[in-house]
Order: sequence, then C-alpha cells, then structure tokens
Amino acid sequence: MSQTPFEHIGSLQIGTVDFVSSNEIKVALDIETPESMALNTGGPRPFPRVNSYVLIPVDAGFLVGQVEWLTVERSAFPKRRGMQDFGLIDLPYPLRRLSLNPLGTLRKSPHDSGQYIFQRGTDALPSVGAAVVLPTERQLHSIVESGERRRVKIGTSPLAGNAKVCVDPNRLFGRHLAVLGNTGSGKSCSIAGLIHWSLEQAQETCSGQPNARFIILDPNGEYSHSFREDNSTVKARICKVNPANGERSLKVPLWLWNSAEWCSFTQASAKIQRPLLKRALREVKAGWVGVTGSTDEENKLSLRRYLSSTLITLQRDLRSGTIKTDETKFGFRLKAIRNDLEYKQGECAIPQLNEISDVINNALQAAYNSFEKDGKQIEFYRAFTEQQVEMVITAIKSSLETLGGITYPEGPDEDVPLFFKGSDLADHLEILANQENVSQYLDFLISRIRVLLSDSKMNAVIGCDNSITLEQWLTDYIGKDKAEGGCVAVIDLSLVPTEVVHVVTAVIARMVFEALQRYMKINGAALPTVLVMEEAHTFIKRYRDDVENYDAAAVCCQVFEHIAREGRKFGLGLVLSSQRPSELSPTVLSQCNTFLLHRITNDRDQELVHRLVPDNLKGLLRELPLLPSQSAILLGWASELPILVKMRDLPASQQPRSKDPDFWGAWVGKDEKGGPLSCDIDWVPIAKDWQTGPKSESEGEET
Repeated sequence: MSQTPFEHIGSLQIGTVDFVSSNEIKVALDIETPESMALNTGGPRPFPRVNSYVLIPVDAGFLVGQVEWLTVERSAFPKRRGMQDFGLIDLPYPLRRLSLNPLGTLRKSPHDSGQYIFQRGTDALPSVGAAVVLPTERQLHSIVESGERRRVKIGTSPLAGNAKVCVDPNRLFGRHLAVLGNTGSGKSCSIAGLIHWSLEQAQETCSGQPNARFIILDPNGEYSHSFREDNSTVKARICKVNPANGERSLKVPLWLWNSAEWCSFTQASAKIQRPLLKRALREVKAGWVGVTGSTDEENKLSLRRYLSSTLITLQRDLRSGTIKTDETKFGFRLKAIRNDLEYKQGECAIPQLNEISDVINNALQAAYNSFEKDGKQIEFYRAFTEQQVEMVITAIKSSLETLGGITYPEGPDEDVPLFFKGSDLADHLEILANQENVSQYLDFLISRIRVLLSDSKMNAVIGCDNSITLEQWLTDYIGKDKAEGGCVAVIDLSLVPTEVVHVVTAVIARMVFEALQRYMKINGAALPTVLVMEEAHTFIKRYRDDVENYDAAAVCCQVFEHIAREGRKFGLGLVLSSQRPSELSPTVLSQCNTFLLHRITNDRDQELVHRLVPDNLKGLLRELPLLPSQSAILLGWASELPILVKMRDLPASQQPRSKDPDFWGAWVGKDEKGGPLSCDIDWVPIAKDWQTGPKSESEGEET
C-alpha cells in the first residue's frame, strides 16, 4: 500500500526546530532518528553528518539547511513520538542536537511537479516547533545540481549521493576564479582539468575547434606536459626559452615594454633618471636615432632629425660653457659631427651641408694643437670661442630652413609598442645626459642598461628582432582568428632569468589586456579570453604603497590589479593559483567572485579564506585542513551554494608535471608498482647546457 504525501514526509522527519535566528537554526533530533545510516530516503545514506543537507517546510516549499555541528546533551524528559505510556519513569537520556546554516529555498518546478528548483536566500524562516525532514534522493540532487546553463561537469558531490557538480563557464571564468590550496592538494590538476573539460564540452557542442583562448603563465614548466599534442585533444601553442620540436621560442622584446616596466627594470630614480628615461623612449620610438631611409624623403627626414638634435646639443653646450671648460671633449664632438655630415652628404645631396662642414673645419683648425711625447703624437683641442660655435649654429639653422625647419624631439607616447634597439636607447640616454649636463646622475643608469642588455640569457628572451612584428606577437600569444593556431597558449617561464621574470610576466599580461581593450574599441564586442597565473603569490604579491620607487614585482602586481578591476569589461577572465593566499594582493583577491579551495592548513591562509565568505557559511570551511587530494570546496558566483566537490579524474597524460618526487623509489630502484626505476647520472650534458647558456634560433639551426 502506497504512502500518502503526509505519511511520506512523516517517515522522513528527524526532529523539530527549537531555535531560530537569521543565520542559525537549532534542531532537537527525535529519539527514533537514525544514528548512523538513514534508510528511508530512497537509498542508504550516512546521517547525521556535518555539512549534509536537511529540509524544513516553509510557506512556499522547503528551507534548505546545511548541518554545521552536532552535539549531545543530557535530557531528563526525552521527547517521544507516537503513543506514550505516562506510567513509566523516564531516566536521563542523551538527546542529540544539531545546528543548521540556512542556504536557500527548494520549490517544486512549475513545469514538472516531480522536479525541484533551488534558489539562494529565503523570504520565510520557520517557526519553533517546525518539522525537520531528510531530503529525498531527487531533492538532494536538485539542491546540488541547481542553476542555469550548467554546461561543464567538474566533479561529484560526496555529501549529496554523488550528484553531478556542473558549472557555467560564463560564471566560472567571466568574473575571475581563485584556486587556493597547499602544495600537493591538486590545484594544478584542477586548473588543467577545468580547461580540458570546458574545451572538450565545447568541441562536442560545436562539432569542431572551439573559438576559445586560454593563456597560461607557467613559472614552473608544469603545463607543457598537460597540453602536448600527443597527450591532449586540445590544440595548444607552447612557448619556452629553449624550445623543442613543435614548440616556439619565448620572445618578449624590450620594445614592447612601457615606461613603468623600463623604470623598474633599470631601477631609475624618480627625480632625474625617470623623466629622462621616458624622454629617451619617446625619441627613440620616434626614430631620432638609428633611422636609415630608403627614399629621398626619408633621407631628408633623417637628416632633419639629426641636425635638430645636433643644434639642441650645441646650444646647450654654449650656454653651459662646455666649449671652454671641456675643450678636448667638445673638439672631438665637433669632429664626429663633421664626419657624420660627410656621410649623410652621400645620402642626401644638400649644398648647405658643405657649408656646415667648412665652418666646423675652420673652428677645429683654430683650436687644434698637438705635441710629440715619447715618440707619440698627442692631439688635443684648446678652448673654443663663442663666435666659432655661433657660426656653426647659424650654418645648421640655415640648413634646417632649407629642409623645412627644426623638428623638436617630441615623439609618440613612451608606452606605444614601436620597434627600437636597446643599444639605441642607451646611446640616446648618453646624448641627453650631455645635453642636460646631468651625466653624473645618468652614468650608472646607462651602465646598468648596457650590462643587462649584454647578458646572453636575457637577450634570448628580450632581444630585439626585426622579424617579430606586433601583429605576429599578438597572433602567437593571444591566437589567430577562430583559434586556428590552438585554443591554449602555454607560456613556460621556468627558464626566464630571475632578473627579468617579473617584467616579462607583467609585459605579457598587460599586452593581452590592452590588445583586448583595443579589440573592443574597434569591433564593438569583447573577445573572451582567460589568463591563468600559476604561483600567483610570487607575481601578484602585496606591496607597500608608500614606496617611491616600485620594483619589478610591484609593477607586475599593479598590472594584475588593473586586470582584476577592469578585465571583465573587455572579456578578460583571470584564474589565479596560489598556495599562500595570505601573501596575495588584497585588491586582486577581492575581485575574484569564485573560489575553488583545496586543502589549506596554514592558520593565516585559513583566516583569510574565512573572511571571503559570509558568516553563516564558515562551517563548511572548517573542513579545509582535512580535505584529501582531488577534493575541493566550490563557492561563489559559479555555484548556487558552497559545495564539497570530488574533482573528476584527469588522465595521467593530461596532468601537469607536478608530482611529488619518489625518494624511496630512487633509493631502492623500484616504483610503487614494483617496476624498475632508474636515476642514472650524467653531469656532462647538464654542465654543457649550463655553461653555454640558451642559444638563439639561428644558432640552433646552424648547429
């Protein structure tokens, strides 16, 4: 005989409400309530259990509560259900109680009476004495599997009968995701899995290559293994310092850098060095140095710029008195100018250039002197007169009038990515130092630039190459139209020199963001892209705002703070992975709307995570120190309610290379399955690679 609805609910009742507040409900369990296993819910289920779900009938359906804690108290008068014999004397009996966190409301679907719909929040709390019931299997699945557009399955819920946990990619990636947990808790596998599962589901839906873009900044070189062509159905581009077959060379040329990145790289001080460095960037990007024209008009433009710069330099020397106090140096500078003009006369035949050369020769002959010492001819120049220098300046002005007038050294914005060479910047800074008579302040800055640019390890990554255009760089790192070159770009930063790794990371992230800004400006629509930052506590580390000169780490953090605040508007989602959330920038962490929390044992990190969720949901977070690998707590915008998830299995071939080292296997020569495990040592190739350093692509081809 079938049960009536009232009888069915009565068979599921486990207790009554005896305390109600806006964030907590306390329940007194009946004596007949199961003590370890409930069998009346359609299948055996552990009960009572912390973080499991129960229902309380309210006006429009059921209030869903999550068990926060269980306790036992001694009661002299236990409450019994059914007929009671009042002639018996009750002895003290352990009465069980539990506390619930109200989560939301479960209502019947208006389209299907057999289905339920769960919504966060409630407009009706129960009264004292209300019945508390166990959810059925269908109700339990409706709670966990709630939400619209749940397209990608990421795991199952062990607290809800292994109900499927699915997410909407728009919610997961659209408002920034933080994956937090200790080393070895499964963060890397979770991120690789989220990318694989999302793209595989998209492939099934569109029956082809999805038009998706994931950019993974990988400081440890873990993800190359996960997205290799022979391991994955997802096509990927892998960029690294020493590329193997099928991989690309990692190139972040220095002409892509903006002024803030240059200042942090060179450690330029704010008072004198930074303004002149920005001016030098504008002028070299405008073509004031290193310009070689191919047409007559370009040759004239190059000559015009050269004469304008020379005029400014001579006027500065005349005002500062350098022509008298630094005679020898000024004389050889005039000689160099004359030689340059003779060379340019062959490119651009202008009669006035001969006049300038004649005036300079007259001044040089008047100040020239020499003597013989120890069999060697010593040449030097005496002080020049103001009249001699004025005649040179007048001749240059006359030539500039013929060419169209003086061109002042105002180039494009110093942050525009225009090609130039690092050596040109150092040379031009030296010229500016002499013009402004501040050589004593810029000498060390120029020396730092020359030393850093001469480092072969850095040059392999930041060196300038005419073959790399801005269009080609954006194609390699963001992707082609319709993701033709692959949906994933893995940027391996593991071999990037420490001195520039923060700058390189900042440049890549900023260039991606600014490219998407300009894409929306031109096309009127966003280009959805996901930027993944591994080891985020290293690159997005909190910094002091009161520091005058920001270092490269602070500049890198500022880039990601800008992306966290503004990226969503332009289609750029951010995924952070960190084992030390307490060291992350508060600005970036506060902008993350979804959290996937693996095992966290550190007290400071737990305290930070507890501040990210409402007070009535902290009970679930108490499980963080106990979570096994592959288990995590999903909460935030991508989930209707905080839920414990057992992540899907990821094939070993698609897992990032982040396994713990097998010390015992190396010691005994056997792996966990008993197979042979060899750790042979040959230091010769290691020493050779160490000493020779990275090679350029052309050198590798010749070899």
